[in-house]
Amino acid sequence: MLLLCVMQSFIFVLHAQNTQRNIAYTDDNVRFTVISDGAIRLEYAPDGKFVDDRSHIVVNRNYPQVDYKLKTRGGWVEITTSKMKMRYKKNSGQFTDKNLVITASKEILPFTWKPGMQQKGNLKGTYRTLDGMDGDTQTQTWVADTKKGDKLKLEDGLLATDGWTLIDDSQGLLFDDNKDWDWVKERPANGGQDWYFIAYGHDYKAALKDYTLFAGKVPLPPRYAFGYWWSRYWLYSDREFRNLIDNFHTYQIPLDVLVVDMDWHYTEQGKGGWTGWTWNRDLFPNPKEFLGYLKQNDVKITLNLHPADGVASYEEKYPGLAKDMGVDPQSKQTIPWINSDKKFIKNMFKNVLTPMEKDGVDFWWLDWQQGIYDPKVKNLSNTWWINYAFFSNMEKNRDTRPILYHRWGGLGNHRYQVGFSGDAVVSWKSLDFQPYFNSTASNVLYGYWSHDLGGHIGESIDPEMYTRWLQFGALSPIMRTHSQKSAGLNKEPWVFNKEYCDVLRKTIQQRYEMAPYIYTMARKGYDEGLALCRPMYYDYPDNKEAYEFRNEYMFGDDILVAPATAPAKDGYVQVRVWLPEGEWYELHTGTLLKGGQIVERPFAIDEYPIYVKAGAVLPMYTRKVMNLNGNDEEVVVTVFPGGNGISSFNFYEDNGNDKNYASEYAVTKLTSSSQGQERTIVIGKRDGQYKDMPESRSFKVKVLSSLVPQSVTVNGQPAKYEYLGEEFALSVDLSVLSCDQEKVIKIVYPTETADMNGLLGVSRRIAKSMEQLKYRDSYICFKEEFGKMGSLSEAVIYAPEKISSLVSDFWKSYTDLPEVLKRQGLNDENKAWFLQSICWSKQ
Repeated sequence: MLLLCVMQSFIFVLHAQNTQRNIAYTDDNVRFTVISDGAIRLEYAPDGKFVDDRSHIVVNRNYPQVDYKLKTRGGWVEITTSKMKMRYKKNSGQFTDKNLVITASKEILPFTWKPGMQQKGNLKGTYRTLDGMDGDTQTQTWVADTKKGDKLKLEDGLLATDGWTLIDDSQGLLFDDNKDWDWVKERPANGGQDWYFIAYGHDYKAALKDYTLFAGKVPLPPRYAFGYWWSRYWLYSDREFRNLIDNFHTYQIPLDVLVVDMDWHYTEQGKGGWTGWTWNRDLFPNPKEFLGYLKQNDVKITLNLHPADGVASYEEKYPGLAKDMGVDPQSKQTIPWINSDKKFIKNMFKNVLTPMEKDGVDFWWLDWQQGIYDPKVKNLSNTWWINYAFFSNMEKNRDTRPILYHRWGGLGNHRYQVGFSGDAVVSWKSLDFQPYFNSTASNVLYGYWSHDLGGHIGESIDPEMYTRWLQFGALSPIMRTHSQKSAGLNKEPWVFNKEYCDVLRKTIQQRYEMAPYIYTMARKGYDEGLALCRPMYYDYPDNKEAYEFRNEYMFGDDILVAPATAPAKDGYVQVRVWLPEGEWYELHTGTLLKGGQIVERPFAIDEYPIYVKAGAVLPMYTRKVMNLNGNDEEVVVTVFPGGNGISSFNFYEDNGNDKNYASEYAVTKLTSSSQGQERTIVIGKRDGQYKDMPESRSFKVKVLSSLVPQSVTVNGQPAKYEYLGEEFALSVDLSVLSCDQEKVIKIVYPTETADMNGLLGVSRRIAKSMEQLKYRDSYICFKEEFGKMGSLSEAVIYAPEKISSLVSDFWKSYTDLPEVLKRQGLNDENKAWFLQSICWSKQ
């Protein structure tokens, strides 16, 4: 009897797995479910009826195996994992600070949490829209949920410096689990509590992954979504769009998505309006032919919808829709748009939207700006639900990967992307706010915001500001330009002067060069819940600078961006950058900088603060890529200078637009290592498979800030190489080889060295300024000492074997540049101008 009593008062269980959703403990009124070592579900049901239906936030109820310990003694239930300990007083009713406590384990940041406690350091999430915002200040009166003059108040996110987060889903709406199409239903009002607690300390990445275990993964958008989107609110016609596409081809500017604003449909009274569903045949005489033309040019299309006014009787598809809705078409009664009306939404797709998709519309821009909540279902967000309805319809009825384009609807909307941030003001303030806005959205897994690059509300645009905005956009989740109807807001690259046009064009090309890296990181978003643009504190949570430099962010695992968001002075914008520990390669200047410091760096209009981890090896495309539809593009394995030991990267690929990417994909491991005078790059055997996977692929290897090698071999055989003097990079062109074959590239360098650090940026600035100097003194005759400085890259191209001496002479002249200019005979004014124009500083 004594043994039995002891066992009844002290029960110790090492749980490996509960087959019913990891339920660790349940009685008549409470249930505790261990989701992971860092997440637990806490339920109190006064009527004993627990909720097993999926909610709008929580869609997964079955979880991976978790090891935990359960004890019941002294009237308390105790559940312990590697990250936390939860204690609840048995039979004490709803959760309060008197009967429930959770403490951190020794492995993470210490905390003690009780119900009612408020976080002190929430790192914020996102907001429905930036409509009307000038930076973070509202300027308009028409925006539904903010007033003119209001400061934008970001919603709380999933992360906090406190080390814990509580998600209260007690009032959250549910899905009805209808086999035909899951729809909304209200949660029983039983006074219960349905909480999700996440313990993470400062391991923010783990918290986000834990959240995906119960809230669902972030879907991987189709690959084309990571290309360039052209959008403008303008009265375009079929012919004008064809001319636009022709110009993209002429200027060799890549393009993937054409966004067509509301003028695709009739807008005049009696035929249309803000809401419309019938092609404007004055502008598009044959819509199907127009859509076919876009397909022939590998351009995807999305059409703008303002659905709130419903479907009027003058719409082409009205009779069929009215009949299916039980409305007499002769009554000419407008059919209202009610998001929660399943019959209406199904018939809307059947009669209006799906036929247009079959004609060639790829996805929809849902521009809902009206009522915040549905008129029939209490607390149902119109934005949230319309996102769900359109995304899930695509998922259910189409073979291609689902995607939509709309505003944020709240927690759980990370499953239905991409985001449209709305109509922001054209200003430097707006540009300066958007990097932070992107990063905090990662804290609710809404990692695919698309902004109106260059701003929306305004009458004209400063070319410098637009260029800086587009440069930021190329390093954002989605790259899309847009603006309101204004003749002064032309954003086509070719309408700007040559200097800006060249930079804009190269910026878009840079986006496409980075596409393999970007797409690999997007896959990481699906696997681990990590957005493409991440706050610095994800990787450096114990550095105060990671929180203070809020505009700075990691662009995937290996690239740091410190956006330039202010106008230049004397040709350069000064950007204050925090570089974490390690070494960082400044991409546009070729400068290797030591981390663990704050630096102030100057950037000309054709330069941007992009920093790559030293020694990184990353997959890139060539500038020949004009869209992201292909699976067999040549890949440039790019090796960055610096670093110690071995660097590696798992290059990801899949079909690009099918729905089978969860299991049908391939990975190729890239590695780079150096020892003494030898560098070895290995392109591993591809692992995996997917539909339409190429058997072979062309690869190049590019080593940046490289000397000219003594020898290069591929799989032991001598290989041809090219030294790219304009980039100071080595390029090895591999023949087309089977992707199932490992490729080992060995590069042996001579013992002779040269200082390549910063050479790229300095030599380019000098060459550019020497060209401009001729316009200040047309009859100038360059002396040898000065003249050679402006043609270093050409000299290296013609005589790469002399690179060491050429570079040495260049740095010697650069260090003594004021005296070189004096010997050249420049007057004081031109001498001062030249030194300022290259931002000269003595080495």
